[in-house]
Amino acid sequence: MSSADTKYPKAQNYINGQFTSNDNPTMDVFSPLDGSTIGAVPLSKGKTLDEAVAAAKNAFPAWSGLTLKERVQFFFKFRTLLEVNKDELSLLVHRENGKTTGEAAAEVSKGIELCEFACSLPQIIHDEIQEVSRGVECRTSHHPVGIVACITPFNFPHMVPLWTIPNALALGNCMVLKPSEMVPLSAIRIAELLKEAGIPDGVFNIVHGDKEIVEAICDHPDIEAVSFVGSTRVAKIVYQRATHNLKRCIALGGAKNHLIVLPDAHVQMTASNVAASMSGCAGQRCMAASAMVAVGKSDHIIDELCKEARKIVPGKNLGSVISLEAKARIERYIDEAEAAGAKILVDGRNTNVAGHENGYYVGPTIIDHVSPDMAIAQEEVFGPVIAIMRANNVDEALKIENNSKYGNAAAVFTQNGSMAKYVTQHASAGMVGVNIGVPVPREPFSFGGWNESKFGVNDITGKSSVEFFTKVKKTTTKWNPEDKTNWMS
Repeated sequence: MSSADTKYPKAQNYINGQFTSNDNPTMDVFSPLDGSTIGAVPLSKGKTLDEAVAAAKNAFPAWSGLTLKERVQFFFKFRTLLEVNKDELSLLVHRENGKTTGEAAAEVSKGIELCEFACSLPQIIHDEIQEVSRGVECRTSHHPVGIVACITPFNFPHMVPLWTIPNALALGNCMVLKPSEMVPLSAIRIAELLKEAGIPDGVFNIVHGDKEIVEAICDHPDIEAVSFVGSTRVAKIVYQRATHNLKRCIALGGAKNHLIVLPDAHVQMTASNVAASMSGCAGQRCMAASAMVAVGKSDHIIDELCKEARKIVPGKNLGSVISLEAKARIERYIDEAEAAGAKILVDGRNTNVAGHENGYYVGPTIIDHVSPDMAIAQEEVFGPVIAIMRANNVDEALKIENNSKYGNAAAVFTQNGSMAKYVTQHASAGMVGVNIGVPVPREPFSFGGWNESKFGVNDITGKSSVEFFTKVKKTTTKWNPEDKTNWMS
């Protein structure tokens, strides 16, 4: 079914358990599959954010007053609803983001896993209690920070909101979500399912918008914490502005993930992994392989990689990029690399898909003999493109990787265990893989990079997120004045 066959109602803000209409201006929402208009989204003003925050503040005392175990019961129900509605949710992601149906289904499955982790929080969070001196007991306990705001990107309209929603709410916070204005529809469906699961009104709210709402979130005096996922340029701005206003903030930015390929690597496994990593989600993920460093005599692996890439067909097993502007930007990087002397081994420019001639497609692209000083070697392309650089040895390869300003992910492909250990120890990245093209940690391990791929402490998912979404209270108690005391009591 073409996205043109489906039109969705105008996206609305979700405040205090209700979808609300207002006089905010709107912008059209396009499906990248075929360029058709599938809806519209409001570009909200600060007044709308004020209303959402007020609803969250009103809901906070009762919601935070529940026990953790009571709050997670809602997420058992929510998880079931995600499973029941998986096909519908996957189709929605496919239409508004352009992923293949298989990739969209995988995204929804990951959202279910994230919800399952939130359901496990009562088994993970335990108060610490110790008798620190005779008759004196110290105890720590976790408390919600208050009203939190989460700003999410276009590339994972279902999964990235669920990086934060289940954990933040289960831990007792109330939330305002600002989804990307390019993909507002999945967030709306999440709100409907949270309400069906019984989440009280005001606990979760959505305010649609653009730069103006992001700035308002960073400035709002009643928002205690902000999470952001997007480009490094904007992540820096959000982090600086939010922390300037004395909020805690974690802002995840872009990436330039390097795969270091040694000559002894398993040829077929390496080629298939690298091809999948560079092209999955049309390369529009911060864990995509966008740079490969071929060490020594690795042409046999590159030849196999090209064969694998030619099996990836736009419109079949390769989705679209998000916009016409994104397509033009990606192809401009390829043009510039070629003009600078790089060799195009597989060319995905000027791609058209029959029946989707107005869609935004870039085919898989492999560029060899890229020098580290080229823009395509340094900057995030965010498309199904991989730049191959050459190195004589592993230390040269690591130097190239270490010189990147980013630090989200890195991987090494080799059958040599000691060499794999050496690379994982010396790669400057927060997530590292061995013979894995997309080294995303699974729950309960947390997601987060280094360097200019992340600003702030802690990570956004897993156990690390508990520290971001809670504050720790320390209580010291003494009841027996007759006990002997010393300087500690």
